[in-house]
Amino acid sequence: MIKITGQHYINGQWTNSTNETFSSYNPCTDKENPWQFFTASTNDINNAVSTAAQAFTQYRNTTTEQRAQLLDNIAVEIERLGEQLITTVMNETALPQLRVEGERGRTCSQLRLFANNLRQSICPVYIDKAMPERQPLPRADSRLTQIPLGPVVVFGASNFPLAFSTAGGDTASALAAGCPVIVKGHPAHPATSELVCHAIDRAIKQSDMPRGIFTLVQANTSQAAQQLVNAPLIKAVGFTGSQHVGDILNSIAQSRPVPIPFYGELGSTNPQFILPKLLSNQPVALAQNQVNSMLMGHGQFCTSPGLVVVEESPALDIFVSEIATGIAAANPGTMLTKGIASAYQKKLTEYSNHPNLTLIAQGQTGEGHCQTPAAIFSIAATDFLSQPVLHEELFGPCALIVKCQSKVEFEQVAQSLPGQLTASIHGTEAEISDALSLIHEVAQHVGRLIFNQLPTGVEVCHSMQHGGPYPASTAPQTTSVGSQAITRFTRPICLQNMPQDILPNELKDGAATLQIIN
Repeated sequence: MIKITGQHYINGQWTNSTNETFSSYNPCTDKENPWQFFTASTNDINNAVSTAAQAFTQYRNTTTEQRAQLLDNIAVEIERLGEQLITTVMNETALPQLRVEGERGRTCSQLRLFANNLRQSICPVYIDKAMPERQPLPRADSRLTQIPLGPVVVFGASNFPLAFSTAGGDTASALAAGCPVIVKGHPAHPATSELVCHAIDRAIKQSDMPRGIFTLVQANTSQAAQQLVNAPLIKAVGFTGSQHVGDILNSIAQSRPVPIPFYGELGSTNPQFILPKLLSNQPVALAQNQVNSMLMGHGQFCTSPGLVVVEESPALDIFVSEIATGIAAANPGTMLTKGIASAYQKKLTEYSNHPNLTLIAQGQTGEGHCQTPAAIFSIAATDFLSQPVLHEELFGPCALIVKCQSKVEFEQVAQSLPGQLTASIHGTEAEISDALSLIHEVAQHVGRLIFNQLPTGVEVCHSMQHGGPYPASTAPQTTSVGSQAITRFTRPICLQNMPQDILPNELKDGAATLQIIN
């Protein structure tokens, strides 16, 4: 059993420089958890940044096999935390045991995915060999590869305490790239972060890596976050959270004397476009699927379907009635924090009092501070189109049904949408084949376009794109999930006429890597 100390992990040591503390909160019991955590001071942040920068000079020169072994070791050590980790996550988030165990598996799988990708690269290098006899001018030997950016700050996410936090996808991809990582632990689950950090510490020692390649600092104030993003030695930021906080941090990142990439995943309503023929054929099944998806994780997934776009028809009445039945019967769910629950409840009240929104159904209410009901509203497409504020994400188990009077309105809704992580188009095979204009329009707004499936669930694989136009993400050309996530923390470099004996291994003639040679 690991003792929770509440300290920061800097340069391989557990430390704190102040006595200012905060606690995590158990959303199920409405009581504070029994641990205290020290708030990072300015000195703590400065030490973390300088340590990471010093470690980078060594870490960037490690081999892909060394980094792969580190990632494998981290996965093993996370698994070795056993029941203590599962119980701690549950006490800090109210997530059920099966969900936490599944997320632990996903976290370890993505660590191993990046390890495997380092051993068998899926990213090619490009080689243009010298042509000294070419006329009128000879061509030099040039070779293109990627190098790591430098120290990266990662912000833990509230809704994925393992897979998008201390050893989550941002951390795994940055370490795989050769970048030291400073994690700013999420104040909602600091004990979880500390336990995972112990696993990373053990893996670093087993792998004989520089101590400063990983740092954990804890704080429940905004000052530490802003100082980290503004630190000159930080070269990139990974963030998953609210649009409000993400915009503030991104503004800091871009306002620095030397701006840095800010990879933020901020918000998405993940619209569902249901075509008329399929709605006529399957109104009950479509409704049940929508309810099940929006209630998954009590609506606290970044891909929760918060918007349904349909055309008026007799089948729509059946669809709405079935959704109303499902939502009305839904038990109250426990949200991740009091703050998230309060914000959701406030927005729900605003929706209930909105003159253009009709409450179709609301689920059962609970007694705890973090317990909230599910809800479903409807609105006419003309009203929806005229009020962009209703296009924003409502984080939680709530969705809007947008009722269109025509195909023209249907496509106008698609045109009006801000950037999304995902969108789904549901239709018969013939309908989808005839909906190319809709498909092409929706594609301009999303990172992942789905057909006849709900969006909840993100596969960690080579082809996954988890990002999209703003505000879904701040860098729509990148993904935070899947193999290509590593490219966020590298940059291209062309090596011209470099001698063979000092070329990086992947660029040497005959290297066992994916080379595109001209």
